[in-house]
Amino acid sequence: MRQYEHLQCGPDRLRVGPWRSDPEIGELAAVVSTRPPRPESIAAGVEALTRRGYRHIVTNALSPPAQAGYLANGFQVQERLHLLGHSLDHIPEPPVPHRLRRGRRRDRPRILEVDAAAFDPFWQLDEVGLLDAISATPSSRLQVDAAARPDAYAVTGRAGDRGYLQRLAVHPDVQGNGLGSALVIDALRWLRRRRCHLAMVNTQEINTAAYALYRALGFTDLPDGLAVLRLDVDRAS
Repeated sequence: MRQYEHLQCGPDRLRVGPWRSDPEIGELAAVVSTRPPRPESIAAGVEALTRRGYRHIVTNALSPPAQAGYLANGFQVQERLHLLGHSLDHIPEPPVPHRLRRGRRRDRPRILEVDAAAFDPFWQLDEVGLLDAISATPSSRLQVDAAARPDAYAVTGRAGDRGYLQRLAVHPDVQGNGLGSALVIDALRWLRRRRCHLAMVNTQEINTAAYALYRALGFTDLPDGLAVLRLDVDRAS
């Protein structure tokens, strides 16, 4: 189980710990705040992770204003992400009907298999990452296709009147059969029933298939996008 530490740096609260299951990569993330963390707070987080022996440090997905303190400490862009939104006014019908069901605890090993097959190693979730995605918002649900061994899953969250498609993965063996669309549409309907006014999702700029899927289902690009930043400690020291 990954071990995180919370640092209080003046008005800023940071979470430091391992990135997924890679022993050489640490994660530095600001706990939700109304303002970006100060550069000196980021420096303290870098020092804490360096003491723990991490050779590389990455951030969560950050908006441009939230990146300033990291960039001042030598972080560089690792990967850019599209940020998209859906008004939930017009939700299309699934192009292919699929039976879906709630994900259960016993589905989690298979869900992680699907995730590992669908994403490259840097982005793959482990068990803690999956639980983080499920618990990232006050209200959430895990949905899978109705097979005994699911081939696709989605994590959807809600915070106030905003919804978030936290994770969507379809096993490569069944991609293109409409499962991804069915799960996204199901998520949008769930959020609309809960009176959300906007659904948001991000995806890698290089993931053209996912981007095309979201655009086809009515998502539009939001300004500026997001980025994951990285600091190579050996090079910075």
